[in-house]
Amino acid sequence: QVQLVESGGGLVQAGGSLRLSCAASGRVYAMGWFRQAPGQEREFVAAISQSGDTTYYTDSVKGRFTISRDNAKNTVYLQMNSLKPEDTDVYYCAAKGATMTLNPNEYWYWGQGTQVTVSS
Repeated sequence: QVQLVESGGGLVQAGGSLRLSCAASGRVYAMGWFRQAPGQEREFVAAISQSGDTTYYTDSVKGRFTISRDNAKNTVYLQMNSLKPEDTDVYYCAAKGATMTLNPNEYWYWGQGTQVTVSS
């Protein structure tokens, strides 16, 4: 069993930046970030392959968010720039086997979530 612990959320003004981190207790492979508002389905944000060579983003964050990883530290990051009020959500990291995917149902492990609030 792998545990994922997110950190880095908080309150920021529109146009600002935050960096989320997700530390895994063991080796993981493909990893992703998702977000969810109350009463809404969990939404894909970004994913990264095990090597870090391949990344994928949802259209609404392209050019603003960057996913990266440090395999020596079993940690994945989400750098969020030019934040907008509509980015306000609870952000979750997730990990799975070898193949990167946008489908949250295919991820094996989930963190507890970290709140991101962007004020206008």
